[in-house]
Amino acid sequence: MIVIPAIDLKDGQCVRLRQGEMDDATVFSDDPLATAQHWVDQGARRLHLVDLNGAFAGNPVNGEAVNAIAKAFPDLPVQIGGGIRDLPTIERYLDAGVTWAIIGTAAVKNPELVKEACREFEGHIIVGLDAKDGLVATEGWAQVSDQKATEMAKRFEDCGVSAIVYTDIARDGMMQGVNIPATLELAHAVKVPIIASGGVSSIEDIEQLLEARDIYGAITGRAIYEDKLDLGAAQKLCDEWGQ
Repeated sequence: MIVIPAIDLKDGQCVRLRQGEMDDATVFSDDPLATAQHWVDQGARRLHLVDLNGAFAGNPVNGEAVNAIAKAFPDLPVQIGGGIRDLPTIERYLDAGVTWAIIGTAAVKNPELVKEACREFEGHIIVGLDAKDGLVATEGWAQVSDQKATEMAKRFEDCGVSAIVYTDIARDGMMQGVNIPATLELAHAVKVPIIASGGVSSIEDIEQLLEARDIYGAITGRAIYEDKLDLGAAQKLCDEWGQ
């Protein structure tokens, strides 16, 4: 399992939200590139970037910062979500050096886009499913649908997506631990690699994910920014577990 640092971008700054609330943001840095360098120095093997403004606007807003990070670390896999609603946007990000584009809201509202993107950009598409009480949320988590996350995931199982990032909104930024049962339910429902997100708050959470097995990766944000979780130690534990 890999541990993936999150860099959430809002108004050009690195922030963390609580339960996706834009008005409840903590600013950790006004230099996204320096933040990326910090996590690279700590041993990050992949970066998870989110354009929070873009998620609400429906198009990229912090693309300049994303592109700068991808350019600065050409050998580091980078995934970006937030405001990706069409093929041209995906193409621009990939051309800039981003490895994976994460389709979230658009995947729910327009599943055909995911299929088209997987055909056009094979191996470079991730679906982001954000859920509250098991139901998929969209528009930067502002709207909750009546669709179950497990059923939605099955729609993309044979499309060729590289992974599914599953975020439990209720846990995100709350330092309350990962929703292991819901994450495992999704992992067992589909053959696509699942990346857990939301609530990773300690090394114990990493241990629980490892013990659960079947989870490809874990995204962590507030915990590493507030020094509640040591990124290097977490990845070392994962490596030892896999030996």
